[in-house]
Parts: sequence; structure tokens; C-alpha cells
Amino acid sequence: MTLPLSGLRVIDLTRALAGPYCAMMLGDLGADVIKVEQPGKGDESRGWGPPFQEGESSYFLSINRNKRSITLDLKSPEGKEALTRLIASADVLLENFSPGTMSKLGFEPKDVCARHPRLIYCSISGFGQAGPNRNLPAYDLILQGMGGLMSITGPVDGPPTKVGVPIADLTAGMFASTAIMTALFHRERTGQGQYVDTSLLDGQLALLTFQGGRYFATNEAPTWQGNEHPSIAPYETFKAKDGYVNMAVGNESLWAKFCPAFGLEACLEDPRFLKNADRLQHRPALIGLIEGAFAPFSTAEVLARLQAAGVPCGPIYDLAQALTDPHVVDQGLVREVQHPTAGTVKYPGMPYRFSASPAGVDRPPPRLGEHTAAILAELGLAPAPVPG
Repeated sequence: MTLPLSGLRVIDLTRALAGPYCAMMLGDLGADVIKVEQPGKGDESRGWGPPFQEGESSYFLSINRNKRSITLDLKSPEGKEALTRLIASADVLLENFSPGTMSKLGFEPKDVCARHPRLIYCSISGFGQAGPNRNLPAYDLILQGMGGLMSITGPVDGPPTKVGVPIADLTAGMFASTAIMTALFHRERTGQGQYVDTSLLDGQLALLTFQGGRYFATNEAPTWQGNEHPSIAPYETFKAKDGYVNMAVGNESLWAKFCPAFGLEACLEDPRFLKNADRLQHRPALIGLIEGAFAPFSTAEVLARLQAAGVPCGPIYDLAQALTDPHVVDQGLVREVQHPTAGTVKYPGMPYRFSASPAGVDRPPPRLGEHTAAILAELGLAPAPVPG
């Protein structure tokens, strides 16, 4: 069965997380992703650990499946020639060097795109290719802070708090993959390639959505609210006898279903709680009543009552529970692949399903330079002078 991006070639010059995640998404959909790495060193995430799995970084393994690895010294004539030939064979060139680096190496985007008018050339950076911050060093933590996300994440009156995954890197990679596929669709219609510029900052600001809307509507910056929803109540995390549950009463119909499930019928007539706006205004009193009603019950009992009433709710899993949940197993959301060094490598699966062209894993994450000789042979070049 043909994968959606089968036949496309992606030259992946990226390292760390945002770029490799983007390239992996394209590889999962069938693109031939050639990961270009520095000889003897490779992607720095190869060294990020522990944990290591039989000497292989679990971090690297998690974001580099479905790729081939070639090692090239891009400062050498031989390396430049190999990259030049790779680009000539490619549909997509992806890089996340500091702005200006590709130009210094001799691969200025305008020149490359002029030579290869069907190429999609995508740059991912911290702040974009222009502007006063373009040359600032950028890591996920920095951009979560500068993008505003940390100012609305964390407990009330608590310290700024980052998200538990590197959300700035991940969303930059996701937005880049969307942009690349959009550019490929444009090329199919017009025959014209193009340059794509995206950044971690771009992605963080795009995620602000309704929180950004709140600021523009009020001219006041939202702050930490813990797990409370700023516009809906009750919609947050609640304590039961032995732990916590999440509950989302997102409309008046659900409010009418919730109250009888815990003997709170009086709240339906209480003027403090009649409508969502009333409940928001009197949230502390509302939360006190709800947690008092939940206190005699275990989390399992609370969830059972809420589910029986048709109220959206859920447990709060740790990763061991989340990744072994029967529904997750049933839907194939955990996959595995055999790696020549690390053995069986498990990972969260692709978050979509196609009826005619399902995504899959044909290649385990590559060892450093594993495919150098084969790829150079495809290009009609001799083996690299420095082994991978």
C-alpha cells in the first residue's frame, strides 16, 4: 500500500528537536528522509541522556524514526558537493541552523531556490530569519517564556511554569510540517516551489488563541489560573477522597446533569450559580461545594457517577497508565520497531488514520552515518573520507 508522501525526498539538515520532529512526521507519511549529520558527532540529541537504550539515547530514538543517516562535513568541498547533489535530487530541504548559517555555507535560500524552482526550502529557527531577535540563541524553555505560555501556566500565585513536554519545539516542528505539505500542494497545482520561514516564537504565539483574544479584548494580560478555565465553570481539576479527577461542565445542559449526580440540586436554583457567568463570578464558593460533595468518594466512584450522568470527566494518568490504557492499546497508539543496537524501541504512534494510505514505520532511527555509503553511491560519489 502506497504511503501518502511516497516518492518525495526530504534532505534533513536539522538537529535537536523541532526540525527532527518535523522530518519524522514527513517520514512517517512515506517521504524518503535523509538526515545529514556531522561526522563523528551527529545530532546533539544522540548524547542527551540518560536514559540510554543499549547505548542509544532514548531522546534521539523517540524523534528520528523513518530516516536514513549520512555524515557530511559541510565545510569541506566534498561535503558541499554531496549536499549540492542531494538538494538537486530533493523535493524538500529542511534546516534549523542559526539564521545566516546556510548562506555562509554557500546555500543561500534565494540562490538554491533559483537553481531548483520546484524545491520547498524550509527554515526553522528560534525567532525567524529577520527582526531584532533573529540572532538570539533559542531553546524551548526560552521561547515558552518569551512566547507568553509560561505566564499562563502553573498554580495561582505560583512561579512561571513550563509545559511538561518541549511544546515550543514540538509545535514549531508540527507547523513546519503543515507548511511544507501546503507548499507541496501549491507546487502540484502551479509547478512552483518556495521558501518557508517559521520559528518557535511563531508557533508559541499561534497557540495563544483565546488567551490572546482575552488580552486584545480587555487590554489586560491573563495570568496563572492553575487548572481553572478562565471562561467556564466548573471546568478544572477536583479533589476526591484518594486523588484528583478532571471535570468539564461546558454548557448549561451539562450543569443540569451534574448537580443531581451529587445531591447538589439546590445549586440549580441558587442565583450565584444559575448561568456560567454567575458561576465564574462565584467560583470559590462553587468549588468548595463541589469538593465537599466529592470528598466522601474515591476517584473511581466520582468518575462512575459523572459518566453515568453524561458529564465529561476523566482520570489523571501518569505516563505508565496513559501508555498502557486499554483504549490506547486497542487503537494501536503505541508502536514498536526493531533497532540493530537498541533492540525493540517503543514510541507513541502516529496520531491519525488514513483509510487508503496509512502511515507506518519502515525504518528504525538510524545509527550515525549508517547509510552514508549507500546514499553517496546513489549520488555517484565515492565514500566519504571521514567515516560516520
